Amino acid sequence: MSEQDGTERISPTVRLRKVTRRIRQWRAEAGLPLEEVAPRLGWSKSKLSRYETGDTPIGPAEVMAIATVFGIPEEEREHYVGLAFQARQKGWWQRYGANTLASNFAEYVGLESEASHVREFASDLIPGLLQTEDYATALMNAWIPQASPNVTRERADLRRQRQQRLHDDPPVQLSTVIHESGLRQLVGGTDVMREQLEHLVTMSELAHVTLQVLPFEAGAVPALGAPFIILSFPDQEDPDVPYTDYLTGCVYVEDEDEVESYNLNYSALEQAALTPADSAEFITKLAGEL
Repeated sequence: MSEQDGTERISPTVRLRKVTRRIRQWRAEAGLPLEEVAPRLGWSKSKLSRYETGDTPIGPAEVMAIATVFGIPEEEREHYVGLAFQARQKGWWQRYGANTLASNFAEYVGLESEASHVREFASDLIPGLLQTEDYATALMNAWIPQASPNVTRERADLRRQRQQRLHDDPPVQLSTVIHESGLRQLVGGTDVMREQLEHLVTMSELAHVTLQVLPFEAGAVPALGAPFIILSFPDQEDPDVPYTDYLTGCVYVEDEDEVESYNLNYSALEQAALTPADSAEFITKLAGEL
């Protein structure tokens, strides 16, 4: 496990999702509705529902109470009580204020921090984990409303911390399909974009980074105009989490059929894109034209 500022890179977000998913399973396996379980705990139906959905973070005592009601064996009960305790710890990213890190994106950072594999389809921008500082700063300076210089610096620092995952031991595996439009958008001007393209080629040489270009000539392809990210985790019990954002917020996908759809679409995009070797050659040529 790598460390960040002396603290293990443990994700409370991932721990909380594990716990809430398991307590939902306990009730499903017992075949009991919320209306019947909640009174046994001395809680309202809405309180139990909020714990199951994660809208209200569940604590160790609450997990213990639920496990007791369902007669969960001691070993399993203690495991999830421990996870609930870990979920109350602060993640490394939580030192940033709300102006720097919106709550909806904080959840993404928490998930990304423990993901073993990140797959991203980028349609008009360079993926965040591969952005240079100048490129990222140019993007931030274009946002409306514009952030203060202090917030911009903090966001740049946050991005650097996220990118460190690519250099950890072990590193996060990154696979990305970048549409040609994102490579040709002159963010920050020619010098900034040339540096960014050269950085992509350098990063693509890492064994754990797979970069593919989706050229204009590919025509109509799956998910065109709908960029997304799929996070996968080392524990096989943790399902993939597709993520997509929009101007003022984001969406996390948890429905099994929808998750499968995202996986199928990403696989199709990989098939439509240039090979990694041809992609590196394509980007190198593009950088030389600037």
